[in-house]
Amino acid sequence: MIVAKPKPIGEIIDMIKDLNKVLVAGCNGCVAVCEAGGLKEVEVLASALRMHFMQEGKRMEIDEVSLTRQCDKEYFQPIDDQIDKYDAVVSLACGAGIQYMAENFGEKVIFPGVDTCFIGVTLEQGVWSERCQACGQCVLATTGGICPIARCSKRMLNGPCGGSEDGKCEISIVLGRDVPCGWHLIYERLKKMGQLDRFAHPSEDKDWIASRDGGPREITREDVRP
Repeated sequence: MIVAKPKPIGEIIDMIKDLNKVLVAGCNGCVAVCEAGGLKEVEVLASALRMHFMQEGKRMEIDEVSLTRQCDKEYFQPIDDQIDKYDAVVSLACGAGIQYMAENFGEKVIFPGVDTCFIGVTLEQGVWSERCQACGQCVLATTGGICPIARCSKRMLNGPCGGSEDGKCEISIVLGRDVPCGWHLIYERLKKMGQLDRFAHPSEDKDWIASRDGGPREITREDVRP
């Protein structure tokens, strides 16, 4: 899932302080799962904003809505006929949802209410970890299902750099926390699978154009188009 974290409320207050009517729009997709932008977070943020502006003596009308998704146009329908009433929208969707709302509502000001961080997994309640950088050319078939792009701090494709110790990456010292060496994880995984012979075959050069260098990426599938 796409993992995001709430922006500091002071940053959001600064965005909307000169406005009079604002819609806080959540998304019930990924950001709801990581507890950054779902219905609960919309209610908490809207309530905190109302309290702040009330204490400041400013009349501020703040409404709430939580959409099924903000990355599909069809799910904007619940606010199509009311969005013009607002000076701006604070979107708690991921960066893609925020931009797509801005594209679909023309001149309406759309502010981000979260910081989008990475594609990851839930390790435990309140703890999320990156697993994918959406590089566009997946190599998991040859690395035991562990991504060297996301899990190796140097994104190396042909084994460890020699800077790890006891299975921990050398950046652990700088960060002050243990960061597993991605290639140590890959080695242990391939060992369990009886596939250590994969190390005898160097990886082919990666097509980094599929990652980001070609500008915004787009996928078209004729088999699912109307």
